[in-house]
Amino acid sequence: MEKEYSILLYYCYAQIDDHEAYREEHHLFCIENNLRGRVIISPEGLNGTVSGKKADCEAYIAYVQSDARFADTEFKVEESETQAFAKLHVRVKPEIVHSSLRHINPRERTGTYVEPEEFKELLKQPDEDTIFLDVRSNYEHSVGRFKNAMTLDIDNFREFPERVKELDHLKNKKVVTYCTGGIKCEKASAYLLDQGFENVYQLHGGIIKYGIETGGEDFEGKCYVFDNRITADVNSVNPSIVSKCHITGVPTDRMVNCANPQCNAHIAMSEEAGWLMDGCCSDECRENSARRPYDGTGYYQKNTNHYNPRKNVKREAAKID
Repeated sequence: MEKEYSILLYYCYAQIDDHEAYREEHHLFCIENNLRGRVIISPEGLNGTVSGKKADCEAYIAYVQSDARFADTEFKVEESETQAFAKLHVRVKPEIVHSSLRHINPRERTGTYVEPEEFKELLKQPDEDTIFLDVRSNYEHSVGRFKNAMTLDIDNFREFPERVKELDHLKNKKVVTYCTGGIKCEKASAYLLDQGFENVYQLHGGIIKYGIETGGEDFEGKCYVFDNRITADVNSVNPSIVSKCHITGVPTDRMVNCANPQCNAHIAMSEEAGWLMDGCCSDECRENSARRPYDGTGYYQKNTNHYNPRKNVKREAAKID
C-alpha cells in the first residue's frame, strides 16, 4: 500500500550571503506547506531532513531547487506511514555540519564520487588496497555499518581531523569514505586530500541513497537517522544485526536515547531491557530525579505540547563567528 508521507534528506554546499533573511523565508515556506524537521542554514550552505505529505515534500524540493544557488541539490526520498518529526526547526549556524573544518570548501575540492552500484561491486570484490572508511560517530556505526569497513573511535565528527593522524599508513591505499547521507564525506574526503591522501573517494548520497538504489546489500545492521525513527532499515537483501543490548548483551538493532536528559546516551537496548531499566543506560541514570518518562520508544521531544511553529520566526540575527 502506498505510504502517505515522505522523508527528505539533503545538503548543498553553496555560498549564502543573506543567510538570516533566507532563514526567515525558508522557515515560512515550511510552515505554509505543513513541513516539519530540522534545517540548518549557514554561510556555507544548507543541510536538512524534513517530512510531510508527499505533495508538500514535492513542493519543497521544487522550492529549494528553484534557487540557482541550490539548483543541483540532490534529495534522498524515503516513504513513511507517518510524520517523522513533531516540530520544525530552521536555524542559522556557522557550519551545516559541525566539523572544525571551516577552511575546507568541498565546492573547490573533494573526493571522487562512487555511485551506489559501483560501491556495491567494490564491496563484493575485497581488495587489500581499498579501504572503506566510516566517518560517522561511535553510536552511529555501532548499530550499523558496511561489511569489512574501518570505523573510527569518535564521539562527534569534529574529532575526525585528530583521528586522521592515525591513518597515515593508508596514504598509499584507495580510501572510500561513507556516511549517512553524504554531507560528512564531502569535508572528510576533502580533508584527507588536504593531508596528502591521493586516492580518495566517497559514496555518493551515503548509506541512505545506497539503500534506496541497491537494496542495501552488505550493509550490516541498521542506519542511525536523526528523526523519530532513530534507526532505519537499509538492507532488504541480506539483513543482519551487529549491535548488542547495552544491558543484557543480547543481539538487538533497537536504539534508544537514555531517559536521563543529563546523559542522553545513544545506546542499543532490547525492548525487554528498555522497560526493565525505564529507558536508562544505568542504575545511576534510572535514579536521577530528572529522568524522563519512558514510553517504549526511547525518543524524546522537547516541549511538544502547544507547539506553535510560527513562534520566533522573526528574531535577532544569529552570530556567525
